[in-house]
Parts: sequence; structure tokens; C-alpha cells
Amino acid sequence: MKNIEINAEPIALYQLLKLEALVSSGGEAKVAIDNGRVLVNGEVETRRRKKIMFDDTIEFESECFKVVLKS
Repeated sequence: MKNIEINAEPIALYQLLKLEALVSSGGEAKVAIDNGRVLVNGEVETRRRKKIMFDDTIEFESECFKVVLKS
């Protein structure tokens, strides 16, 4: 599992995908979320602006990420 470091919480799910370059654009992130391709804490998440917090896990394209606060 890889870590995703964020400066502050919360961050919107689509922004997190774009920030980590898991997608090439915000539009691509929104389509991936709409199509149910993103899991948050083991559950399919279809809310684009789902607030992601420290210690959440994100699964996308068979990769798993843990959200941590940048120290």
C-alpha cells in the first residue's frame, strides 16, 4: 500500500485523484468516480466531492493508497 500525503484535510475525492496524477484531469477523475471505479475504505464511492480525511484508504485501478497528513 502506498501513502498519499496531503497538506490539510478534507480534500475532495476527485481532487485527490488528480493531485496524485492517477488521472490526467479533473474530468477524467469525475468519470472514473461516476463509473464506480474508485473505492473509499472498501466501498464503491460515486460522490465526486466525497471528503477524504486522514487515514482513509483509496483503491483505484488495482492500487491501494492510504491517506496521511504531510508532516
